[in-house]
Amino acid sequence: MLRFWFSIPLWQRVIGALILGVALGLFWGPEAEAIKWIGDFFIASIKMLVVPLIFFSLVSGVTSIGNLKKLGSVGGRALLFFLVTSQVAVWLGLLLGTVFAPGVGLDQSRIKMGDIPEPKTEGWREMILSIVPQSPVQVMADANVLPLIVFALLIGIGILMAKEEGQPLIRIFDAGSIVMQKITIVVMELTPFGVFALMAWVAGTFGVDALFALAKLVALNYAGCLILIGVVYVGILKFLAKVPVGDFFRGMIDALAVAYSTASSSATLPVTLRCLQRNVGVSPSVSSFTASLGATINMDGTAMYLGLATVFGAQIFGVQLDMVDYLMVAITATLGSIGAAGIPGTGLIMMTLVFGTVGVPLETIAFVAGVDRLMDMMRTVTNVTSDSTVATAVAASLDELDREELVSHDDV
Repeated sequence: MLRFWFSIPLWQRVIGALILGVALGLFWGPEAEAIKWIGDFFIASIKMLVVPLIFFSLVSGVTSIGNLKKLGSVGGRALLFFLVTSQVAVWLGLLLGTVFAPGVGLDQSRIKMGDIPEPKTEGWREMILSIVPQSPVQVMADANVLPLIVFALLIGIGILMAKEEGQPLIRIFDAGSIVMQKITIVVMELTPFGVFALMAWVAGTFGVDALFALAKLVALNYAGCLILIGVVYVGILKFLAKVPVGDFFRGMIDALAVAYSTASSSATLPVTLRCLQRNVGVSPSVSSFTASLGATINMDGTAMYLGLATVFGAQIFGVQLDMVDYLMVAITATLGSIGAAGIPGTGLIMMTLVFGTVGVPLETIAFVAGVDRLMDMMRTVTNVTSDSTVATAVAASLDELDREELVSHDDV
């Protein structure tokens, strides 16, 4: 029985659980809350991973650059692209959520939950001071995102500055990152059970209204990803890299297909590198560094979704977000997406960090967990497209792009 269960791809199990959960919820009604504890257990398991996964992934991602000088030619260009596109992505998510308001209209009074945390009211000076981790241990205990990320970045930079003396720590953090990714994969095996229980609760408590809200959220997620691909990345390819857009996407089609089916940038990386080198003509040195770094720290699809999901949760629970909150979400979602491991389900983990920054209740995760896998597949396509686009643009700027290979890849 177990062998049969695990022979079914996880995404198929999740979709099956989603359908069964909705059906049970609509049939059972509000009494479906009796099994919500299973979903709560799943969410608690995700929250458990937040601090160690972010910490190890970020430090490992910084040290993977190799040395500070490498940030010059290749690394500097790649990091600039990553930061700019991530900011565009998260502001796009905030805009889509604000304009189309997928969470407006749901009756949150039916939800049994604790007090909604108050949004932060400090000014910009206090906000800047708050990112300095006065006690790294306390920061980790409180899962305080910004100082945690700053501390992890400083550790990574310090290791690079230490050069030879820092090599043992690089191996430790690389191993820690891999271990946390494996633990995340184990926790993600709980997804079908969590999705089944949460969707039964959502459908039973809120009825068809919740399903419409979730369908709207999924549609906006796909729309945001398509805008990023069709406008931002196509613009970079056409006007900065000056490559034929159609040839680029034909060359990357295998990687994009794997990305959609696995929802994992890391699992797609070998195919991404093959497509970049053999089909697009990016040199091995540029493609290996940029795409590998991108699979670790460049998650535009996740950044866009975090902005969208934050507005969605705020609308459900009546949390008023101002421009300072939007700025905090933009910063936190960008940095959080940098620390997101390139494996399925990490978008849910990042939510706990971003939501807490602006006072959006974590119960929002229970709403979106049921349909997260459907959205994660498209977000991964966006992430891989972004990595490939940046690698191509960097290679073009350094004359490391074989343009003849790009237009002749159909023969490969």
